[in-house]
Amino acid sequence: MGGVLGRSDSFRRSAPESKLEVKMVEAMQKRASEGTSMKSFNSIIMKFPKIDESLRNCKTIFEQFDEDSNGAIDPEELKHCFQKLEISAMEEEISDLFMACDINESMGINFSEFIVLLCLVYLLKEPAALQVKSRMGLPSLEATFETLVDAFVFLDKNKDGYVSKNEMVQAINETTAGERSSGRIAMKRFEEMDWDKNGTVTFKEFLFAFTRWVGIDDVEEEEDDK
Repeated sequence: MGGVLGRSDSFRRSAPESKLEVKMVEAMQKRASEGTSMKSFNSIIMKFPKIDESLRNCKTIFEQFDEDSNGAIDPEELKHCFQKLEISAMEEEISDLFMACDINESMGINFSEFIVLLCLVYLLKEPAALQVKSRMGLPSLEATFETLVDAFVFLDKNKDGYVSKNEMVQAINETTAGERSSGRIAMKRFEEMDWDKNGTVTFKEFLFAFTRWVGIDDVEEEEDDK
């Protein structure tokens, strides 16, 4: 059950929609070649509390770069963020990251979007990003981002840089030992990740789903209620 990946998965996926997605896929394929320490989907779930705490601690970093304190980081503020963190990136790269993470097209990156953006930077610019956590003063951040990358690699069974429905079913089945409910659980989790409903999940989509799973969106709602 779920052990064989359907050939239709590769045909259903359309070509990468942007240069950024191409880079994400290539970086994830390279990372997947190194293997994963994750043994089951439950091992990912067990890390939720620690990941949640680490990501919530990023709030002070977000507020530092939200220079006008309006609850969002605009394109100019993001450029300043890269400069202050000494992350080397072309203006086009920064713009691509901004547009990719500004999912509601508000021309402002909110807290959960900022977390996704930082993790994408970690994946795409790993040598430089390894030093980011020390400049941020958050020693656990690198480990958290690596855990998120590792979790995606675990789900990406065929190491093509995407997660398909069949791969999600396989991951859940490995955890639940083939219980009948596992298929429904896998489909629910997959639907939460597959935002564009194209049948495959990118690392960016996975990250946005993960921020919801650990409750990062709740942080923003709490701030809005104040």
